[in-house]
Amino acid sequence: MSLTESKFSAASKSGFWRSRSLSFEAPPHDLRIVTPDGLCVSAHSSVMSSASTVFEKILDRIPIAEKNIPFHGVPSDAAVAFIRFCYASKCEDEEMEKYALHLLALSHAFAIPDLKKRCDELLASQLTIDNAIDFAHIARLCDASDLYIRSLIFISNQFKSVQSTDGWKFVQRHDPYLELEILQFLEQRESRDQRWRKNRESQRLFAQLSEAMACLEHICTEGCIGVGPCDVGPTVNRGPCDKFDTCRGVQLLIRHFATCKDRVLHRGDCFGCKRMWQLLRLHSSVCDRTDHSCRVPLCREFKLRMQMMGRKAGEDARWKVLAKKVRSAKAMSSFVLPHLEGRAKGISISIRKSETK
Repeated sequence: MSLTESKFSAASKSGFWRSRSLSFEAPPHDLRIVTPDGLCVSAHSSVMSSASTVFEKILDRIPIAEKNIPFHGVPSDAAVAFIRFCYASKCEDEEMEKYALHLLALSHAFAIPDLKKRCDELLASQLTIDNAIDFAHIARLCDASDLYIRSLIFISNQFKSVQSTDGWKFVQRHDPYLELEILQFLEQRESRDQRWRKNRESQRLFAQLSEAMACLEHICTEGCIGVGPCDVGPTVNRGPCDKFDTCRGVQLLIRHFATCKDRVLHRGDCFGCKRMWQLLRLHSSVCDRTDHSCRVPLCREFKLRMQMMGRKAGEDARWKVLAKKVRSAKAMSSFVLPHLEGRAKGISISIRKSETK
């Protein structure tokens, strides 16, 4: 069977076809492509060679009189759609939807990257629980990396449902390498998610410590609603600061530290006092003032103590690491957009008003 006008109207742009509306004759067909069901499709070797280097190498090895190329394992319509793409560089949407898997295999076998990319994108948008394993298998065979990765991601997201499909059971029996790669991907993704959650939690903690340091310095320098330095008058009429929730917690901690009986009796088992000591020491580690102008209590004493203990690594080294991360969190917090800060301030004010009513 030759490529007729009705079946390949789009391919007439190449100028090789004989059409009733044209006044010239197309070159004769010198190549036949044989499909599994016995259909013979006539084509031009020059066109197929220009579309695919693999075709060119195959035709160079075949005698001129025996230019028959068999297509194995694909339907006849898929083979016709593939030949049309070689002529016109496009396929009908219906053909792409129906024969995307076959066209992916043909485009990989004959090295046609444009068609392979289109099939890759189309199949990735058609992933379901039932076909995810099949798509991963064909993508692995055809070296379609984008489709393969997206199939693995889909399988990992729906793994419990995919386990009950026939595709997964087939892989377990006949393709242990694909099964191993899927399980390794699941393990790597889980460990990556755990690292991400741990890092996110650490960043949140360092940001809270950085905010607590800012509130501590703010309270000891300017004073806030209920707590302030001894040489600054009460600020009862002042509104809450922009970090009211954190500032209120630091104020409560300072009040407790000033009146705790366990601290006065040197028992050392008060959790609140330990936290206050740790805040004061952390502040001295991140404080960059060298002219003794810092008004936070015990800042200078802690700095002198750390200098004296500088020879002893251990615990002091851990505090340096913590101080470095808190400084980084402080630097990152400086990039917060002003409108977000204003929104947080408005929320704090509304909380304060609801508490005073």
